[in-house]
Amino acid sequence: MDLRLGGKKAIVTGGSRGIGFAVAQALTAEGADVAIVARDARALAEARARIGGHTLSVPADVTDDEAVRAAVARTVDEFGGVDILVNSAAQPADPTKPTTLAALEDDDLRTEIETKVLGYLRFARAVAPHMAERGWGRIVNVSGLNARRTGSPFGSIRTVSVAALTKNLADELGPHGINVTVVHPGLTVTERTPAMVEGVARARGITAAEAEALLGCGSTIGRMLTAAKVADVVTFLASPRSAAITGDAIPAGGGTPGPIFY
Repeated sequence: MDLRLGGKKAIVTGGSRGIGFAVAQALTAEGADVAIVARDARALAEARARIGGHTLSVPADVTDDEAVRAAVARTVDEFGGVDILVNSAAQPADPTKPTTLAALEDDDLRTEIETKVLGYLRFARAVAPHMAERGWGRIVNVSGLNARRTGSPFGSIRTVSVAALTKNLADELGPHGINVTVVHPGLTVTERTPAMVEGVARARGITAAEAEALLGCGSTIGRMLTAAKVADVVTFLASPRSAAITGDAIPAGGGTPGPIFY
């Protein structure tokens, strides 16, 4: 299937690694021009070299609104516009971190909201006028399956907040030809996975292989998906082929055993 992404102009935040990097790779492979955004200029340059194609590395901190607007302006100047925004800049959930009420720290939540929720909002706010002017756009917010389960209070708060932001943006921007969706990955294999597996193994006194199996058993398919598999879902949603989907949350974690979502 031709996703009709050739010549589209995209911004991917968190594009130097993990799901963001995989999304940038996938969009580039489909013929899109992609600006990757992250705080670390060196990591961005390395990622750009690995991705190839018509890519642009734009160092920016999503917690700084002025920097966000400057990143969008630079992309528009370089590419001649922006059609797609994939928000993926956030710290991944840490399954080894304490989640009991007594262990929760206010500043940890403030950081989560500032980066994942307000950071996503800032980029959406900056790109929306450019998309509306062109009469077409796609905003895909990468969130997480903690929106649908307990066990990580701050993880749930941030991911539910992103879903709420997504629906509000979809309703407002839909008449301008802009679709907005949220993707909920589960635990995903990225560059951080070996350290995460080691942390779980150490905390539980089990082997690394047992820890990896434990982390994967939370999905219907019994294993963690790779970042590339999640990127496939995001890339479809970023394409003209996804015209029928907006305002909705799409799980991409290999299935959640038990609950029925409808």
